[in-house]
Amino acid sequence: MTTRAQELPYFEDSAALFLPWSDRPWSVFLDSGFPHSRQGRYDIIAADPIKTLITRGLITELREAASVQLLPDDPFTLIHNALGDRRPGAPSGLPFCGGAIGYFGYDLARRLEKIPDIAANAEDTPDMVVGIYDWAVIVDHLDRRTYLVGQGNNPSLDKRWPHLVKSFSQIQTLGWRLGDFQILDEVRTNLNRSAYARAFEKIQRYIQEGDCYQVNLALRFSAHASGNPWVAYQYLRTYNPAPFSAYLNYPEVQILSSSPERFLKVADGKVETKPIKGTRPRIQDVVADARQVLELQDSLKDRAENLMIVDLLRNDIGKNCLPGSVHVPKLFEIESYATVHHMVSTVRGTLLPEHSALDLMRGCFPGGSITGAPKIRAMEIIEELEPNRRGLYCGSISYIGYDGNMDGNIAIRTLVHSKNRVRFWAGGGIVADSDVELEYQECHYKAAALLHLINEFRQRDASPYALGG
Repeated sequence: MTTRAQELPYFEDSAALFLPWSDRPWSVFLDSGFPHSRQGRYDIIAADPIKTLITRGLITELREAASVQLLPDDPFTLIHNALGDRRPGAPSGLPFCGGAIGYFGYDLARRLEKIPDIAANAEDTPDMVVGIYDWAVIVDHLDRRTYLVGQGNNPSLDKRWPHLVKSFSQIQTLGWRLGDFQILDEVRTNLNRSAYARAFEKIQRYIQEGDCYQVNLALRFSAHASGNPWVAYQYLRTYNPAPFSAYLNYPEVQILSSSPERFLKVADGKVETKPIKGTRPRIQDVVADARQVLELQDSLKDRAENLMIVDLLRNDIGKNCLPGSVHVPKLFEIESYATVHHMVSTVRGTLLPEHSALDLMRGCFPGGSITGAPKIRAMEIIEELEPNRRGLYCGSISYIGYDGNMDGNIAIRTLVHSKNRVRFWAGGGIVADSDVELEYQECHYKAAALLHLINEFRQRDASPYALGG
């Protein structure tokens, strides 16, 4: 089966293209942050999947047309089977030709590793939600071109094609009011300052005893909400644009992500991961902000922390890459975003011909930059010390194409909306020479953009923030 592509008019802001589809269940918008940020290149829009997979615990619900199956199989294998045999990629070098798009929650790791069941499961959302899409709109902001792509020889898609071309050849004016989405009460965290300090000290003891080298410890923020979360996402993408952002509208849950971190990319067999370790808050004063960058660049602690995770990821991707192909072309680079500066490294390799992108994801999941090292022991400690399961946080929002290519984020700076509640998380890696106060503040630096969004949409009579709860 061949991939078809038709060029459409180019519009600078893809949110306007997605707007008519934003309230449709299973509509997805993988957002490069353009035009508010120039760090990304491609946007991907899709809707109306031909198959859906929803995993809860040990069972995955697979829906296709009128058929529903409840399957105990490995979720990654089920996605592989749903995609079928590899097909040709999209023309013009486009990154996606149709295929799987969805989220892989952190707790999906329970299908891969033995992790204690200690933390409260307050999320009540699926561990994995993935749609299989036979068409997508790809917006290339570098070349300023837009394409509708789909799988050829498909009578159902042939009938819909003219409607899709017409729909994505025009835009609606973006517009929203703060009242269209509201935060109804104060934001609460699941670890107050003293509880965080106790967890921090426990990690320090584990490190001193040789159990681990680094553990990522996170805070969970939550509040009640009402209204249309797409309104909140339109604000978020302008205030805190990021190259691996996304809005996913599922029947049970909506995901608003402004992640700056790539988890895994596979393009024609070439693998890349870009772990973030090391953060400083942005400062409005230009000179002071430049000093923040220099301080981060020169920080021996942050370099050591970053290098631990680089080594972990070299090992993780090496499980599915050609021996000798894994290398680190960029180490300790600084990337700057709306609210923070980050230290970022790049690890690359070449996928073994007999292995797939899904094999690679399974072998690396969840991303080591948000667990710690060694990974399994760090995850056991996270389960012990964080009061709540992470749900989507620190999992991934990814696509896996029919052509075998893949790209996805680490789901940080990500807000989850369901059952009239919003939740988001922020954390940092704890190492032997970490300072508890600095680490606690770093969590709040990382949460700054989402806390700002919450405050912007907060009812004027609701308190802006409350520790504990």
